[in-house]
Amino acid sequence: MAYQIEGRMLEVCTCKAVCPCWIGDDPDGGTCDGTLAWHIDKGDVAGTDVSGLTFGMLAHIPGNVLKGNWRALAFVDENASPAQEEALLSVFTGKLGGPIADLAQLVGEVVAVERVKIQFDVTEGSGRLRIGDKVEADLEVARGADNRPTVLSDTIFSTIPGSPTYVGRAPKYWAKADALGINVDLQGHNSAQGSFRFAG
Repeated sequence: MAYQIEGRMLEVCTCKAVCPCWIGDDPDGGTCDGTLAWHIDKGDVAGTDVSGLTFGMLAHIPGNVLKGNWRALAFVDENASPAQEEALLSVFTGKLGGPIADLAQLVGEVVAVERVKIQFDVTEGSGRLRIGDKVEADLEVARGADNRPTVLSDTIFSTIPGSPTYVGRAPKYWAKADALGINVDLQGHNSAQGSFRFAG
């Protein structure tokens, strides 16, 4: 087995809550500018320990999420060694297969890979993400009548296949990347977060 990683994922995007991509519908407004981040609580990639590191992506999705052709900017945790960076890129570009490869194949172009400081502090759908000078997001989980977090499961699209996802709203979502033509400053739009365990 080439890799085993487990941890927490989050996403924020320009769709309204709840993001229609998760049920296979077109994004609100026809396109989507979204940020994804995976924090690895525990992981090994071909003998390289990647525990404690975060990998992120800012993407422009030109239409239906399942049709691909995403353009993306990838972010590697500045705390990663050269070997750890290579390991993370091997996993998240899909080179090592597994469920992440299904997601990676939706990306048509990676415009750049940047090493940046990443702050990932999200649990049960609420918290904060900061990625260098490109992304700032605060997440707040939606809750049901009994005050339990609202959860999605068995969706046609997922950034954490096989796992339930906390859904909510982002009180703040700011993202700027000239290379992608992204300039976002929104409040109250989609956020989602959950746990993952991937192997390939």
